[in-house]
Amino acid sequence: DNHGFAHKKEVYTHFENPFRMGTYRRIVTHNPELNKKVVMHPSSAEWVPNIPQSGQYAVYVSYASLPVSARDASYTVHHKGGREVFRVNQQMGGGTWIYLGTFTFDKGRNLSGRVTLTNQSGEVNAIITADAVRFGGGMGNIGRFIQDTAILATYGNIEIPPQVSNYPRFTEGARYWLQWAGFADSVYTYYEGEHDYIDDYSSRGRWVNTLAGGSEKHPDNPGLNIPVDLSLAFHTDAGVTRNDSIIGTLAIYTRDSDGTELLPTGHSRLTSRDYTDLVQTQIVNDLRALWNPNWTRRGIWNRSYSESRSAQVPAMLLELLSHQNFADMRYGLDPTFRFLVSRSIYKGMLKFIATQYNRPFVVQPLPVKDFSATFLSETEVELKWKPTIDESETTAFPTKYIVYTRVNGGGFDNGILVSNNNYKTKIIKDQIYSFKVVAVNDGGISFPSEILSVYRKSEQRGEVLIVNGFTRVSAPSSFTTSNDSIAGFAGRFDNGVPYIADYHFTGLMHEFRRVIPWMDDDSSGFGDSDANYETSKIAGNTFDYPYLHGTAFAEAGYSFASSSASAVESGAVKLTDYETVDWI
Repeated sequence: DNHGFAHKKEVYTHFENPFRMGTYRRIVTHNPELNKKVVMHPSSAEWVPNIPQSGQYAVYVSYASLPVSARDASYTVHHKGGREVFRVNQQMGGGTWIYLGTFTFDKGRNLSGRVTLTNQSGEVNAIITADAVRFGGGMGNIGRFIQDTAILATYGNIEIPPQVSNYPRFTEGARYWLQWAGFADSVYTYYEGEHDYIDDYSSRGRWVNTLAGGSEKHPDNPGLNIPVDLSLAFHTDAGVTRNDSIIGTLAIYTRDSDGTELLPTGHSRLTSRDYTDLVQTQIVNDLRALWNPNWTRRGIWNRSYSESRSAQVPAMLLELLSHQNFADMRYGLDPTFRFLVSRSIYKGMLKFIATQYNRPFVVQPLPVKDFSATFLSETEVELKWKPTIDESETTAFPTKYIVYTRVNGGGFDNGILVSNNNYKTKIIKDQIYSFKVVAVNDGGISFPSEILSVYRKSEQRGEVLIVNGFTRVSAPSSFTTSNDSIAGFAGRFDNGVPYIADYHFTGLMHEFRRVIPWMDDDSSGFGDSDANYETSKIAGNTFDYPYLHGTAFAEAGYSFASSSASAVESGAVKLTDYETVDWI
């Protein structure tokens, strides 16, 4: 089977698979150090896109998985910050999109924006395959036929061509993504194209099984040979309280699946209950400790829900809170709350996997604090920061740090690993250098710090300290009234500040009367909102404002250093050392 990806159609309809419309290439690996008799010369494939506009783009690759595929195929992503190499095990994940990362690219075709694949490998006589590379998410291109006879009658029963959503692909459901990603129609449309809603939620467990198929986790099922340890279906629930109490967190697992209580590995499906309990306990304990001591734990259910029943790995369905309940959503729209909950889920998953493998666990660190970037001399800069202690996780302490550098308007480089919480570096005059730091330990890396910038003017008029005081992220402003007849989110006055960017905002709330019930999805009652932002990315706090302000100072002839507000507050940076301070 030599089928690979080809983008031959603008619209794909029933059962059409773009990963069956093209071919892939294959080549024997090159490793003269391991086999001196090999004559094969090093070869490479290259993909150079025509980027429509400068910005950040996700990069995905596809390839074929063969019994003799190399386990270290070397992809290199060339981007504005330099290049990054990925070693991909091509014995798993073939015939679909594999995400490498998100990178900054310039508009147009250029060699600084491309992906290369080489046949150089640590293996002898293995095969490396080359198929497609995708830049960005794209727009939905799965066409659906109108099934409603009443709608068809209004058009005089004329033949209507398949319709696409005209929405970005990230807004679409799983059913459409799985078709575009090369999965068999038996995975994404069990109802053979007749019921997209059911297909959407029921396809997700089958997707997990296909990913794990052929691996030690699901050995008797054909699939992509990826050893999936667990599955999480992340939901919010319905339900309303008039007294503004919290609906809270429900967790669901399924003990029996098609008449068996065993997973393909031979383990009991009750391991899903252990997993469910660990995740829910972590969420509730963290929320009670840091947000609301009365956060409701609704219990653990053994119910036959598709996503927890059909997945043949330990699986759970989480109902975090009620999206219909005002009290819950006052938390749910807060970026800091969402970070905490996401970290809690991660910690619960980590602890479950550690118990399954009988291994100790280490939780990734929190982002660093008190960050500063100041001059030691004309062209030497010192970066300083402090670790943030996670009071609830003793293992989350950083052991090292990575410092990333950006020059002028380029992208960040791949970083340099440092052992201490400071770093000294040389800069070139008349170029703006920007830095960010992540904390590292055996559990992974933290979220990044804010971005600080420095600049040394050749013939400066003075030196400025820029302090990044804009640290706000928040939910929209909300209100209630004394008689409790109306309440809601006052986005027209203050719509909050997302962290970096927001993809889930659909529109401003317009139904504030508590007594108005849900009637249907077009008249959803109290809390109903507009839908005019469904396709939009909402700008948030980028934590990159010293560069923006610094550009203006540089144009005016000034050098500048920068600091976080917390570094000033802690005394690590002194405002009195500077004649001019710009407090953002």
